[in-house]
Amino acid sequence: MQNEPAVGLVIDGFIIVAYFVAIIAIGLYMGRRERSLSDFALGGRQVAWWAVMASIIATETSAATFLGAPGEGYEKRSLAYVQLVFGVIIGRYLVAHIFLRPYYQYKVYTVYDYLAVRFGPVSRGYVSALFLIMRTLASGTRLFVPSLVMVLAWQLFVQGRDVHFTQGAVSSVWPYLVAIVALTLATCVYTAIGGIKAVIWTDVIQATLMFTSALVAVGTLLWHIGGWGAFLDAVPQMRTLQGYFVSGFEPERIAAYMREHQVTAMNAWEYVKLILWSDYTLFSALIGATVGNMAAFGTDQDMVQRLLTAETQRKARRSLMTAAFMDLPIAAAFTFIGILLFAYYQKDPTYKPAATADVFGSYILNVMPVGVRGFVLAGVFATAMGSLSSALNALATSATNDWYLRRARNKSDDHHVAAARFFTVVFAILMILVAGVFAYAKVKHPEVRIIPVVLGIAGFILGPMLGVFLLGMLTKSRGSDRGNTLAVTCGLVATIVLGEMHIMVANTVAPWFGLSGTFVRPDWLPKVSFTWFALVGAVVVFAIGVFFRTPQPVLQEAERRLRQAEAGDDRPLDLRD
Repeated sequence: MQNEPAVGLVIDGFIIVAYFVAIIAIGLYMGRRERSLSDFALGGRQVAWWAVMASIIATETSAATFLGAPGEGYEKRSLAYVQLVFGVIIGRYLVAHIFLRPYYQYKVYTVYDYLAVRFGPVSRGYVSALFLIMRTLASGTRLFVPSLVMVLAWQLFVQGRDVHFTQGAVSSVWPYLVAIVALTLATCVYTAIGGIKAVIWTDVIQATLMFTSALVAVGTLLWHIGGWGAFLDAVPQMRTLQGYFVSGFEPERIAAYMREHQVTAMNAWEYVKLILWSDYTLFSALIGATVGNMAAFGTDQDMVQRLLTAETQRKARRSLMTAAFMDLPIAAAFTFIGILLFAYYQKDPTYKPAATADVFGSYILNVMPVGVRGFVLAGVFATAMGSLSSALNALATSATNDWYLRRARNKSDDHHVAAARFFTVVFAILMILVAGVFAYAKVKHPEVRIIPVVLGIAGFILGPMLGVFLLGMLTKSRGSDRGNTLAVTCGLVATIVLGEMHIMVANTVAPWFGLSGTFVRPDWLPKVSFTWFALVGAVVVFAIGVFFRTPQPVLQEAERRLRQAEAGDDRPLDLRD
């Protein structure tokens, strides 16, 4: 890369700078004149359904997906990761027909308003707090991904240095922190000023750029490999079903399970443990991913908020289901890029990185032609800014509506909007801190996989949240503030234990207290993959919460609030009435 023509670097750099300037300008323009919390958080409930659909796609497709999904395809050398989309479609169908109706009936500002009506203020406060923690951690972790590309792009475009994705290539965390701050600041500006309308309309552009750049990358890779025939020669399993589906019972998977768990024979219980242990199988796709998507699109304010901007429940449902079916070609494209990268590095390992998570980034910066490289890099930043802006807006809306308005209900609309903008900045700072910690961990351990970390954080908390919502929607009089508090706590503990997070924490903390040895999981306890976290949490919460009866005064108050909403009262729900 030392012989890279200067004009090529200028062209690519111009494309990237032009993207940043255009997206900030469009965001500020589309989100002007925010006069109330309804405008800031819901866009006046008048956003076109197709714009909502594009925003959903941009929100769920972060830079972690842009660079992480190719890493999954590269490592597995199959499209098994795409199987999870089957659960995406099923899960969102259930959300569309179970969750959306009460949200529109009560005209909620955040989904946690529903819990306040159905159970009481404690349930709303507990679950809303979990969302604030989960979304800050998950979105903050995602921020590291584009920062890695920004640092190496800086080395290429400004310093004229070779770009190497190897351990120790960037040994300090400070360059990542500078990139994280720059990207967050640019996104925070138009999100804080423009609100949800700025988020959605920039998402439309970012979703288009993201998917187009993925298709361009596929075409470029096939050209470098030598065509479809050369690709199949390098990855022969793509000629068979093994390259597309994973049942979970393949001989090599069973053998790997038996080696790790020191099992000499497989019985029924061991097969159940094998299913829960596996990441991407038909079981995790049809069961685990279904529950996970019910949790994400039914209880995560970050995902649900854009649905609430649609004018009617019917249009929101159309947006949700269309985005679900669009996920199939999007996930397939990014995973297929990873398989193509495996074939390419077999042919030319010159720029093959040490860590699987870096395979696409290294190809973009070192191999892609001039112009195409700038366009695809803009796609990376588009996905990062799309998911970041939506997370910031959702966090600010939840903090303002679920917490701040309890003490400032009688303030003016301008004051409420100012509060939401203040919280946008606060959560931007918190995400920078989280991203910095993950950047430090990634510098020390570059082999860490991105997708399991991001999805694992979300699934850990979304599962218990889903259990509370299902309790309210599938029963008429079960669940209470006290019961939900106990149930959610138990759901979190169950996920920590089965996900082996307690072992990781124990083995990390023990040396601080002079303790030796390592903590291990008992043989009888199943080890649960991150794809099953949401199911574990939801089942535990529902099973415990159903034993508690909803107090009659709460049910009567819920009926009154429903009549209030149907009469056209669109104010935020006030629990002091």
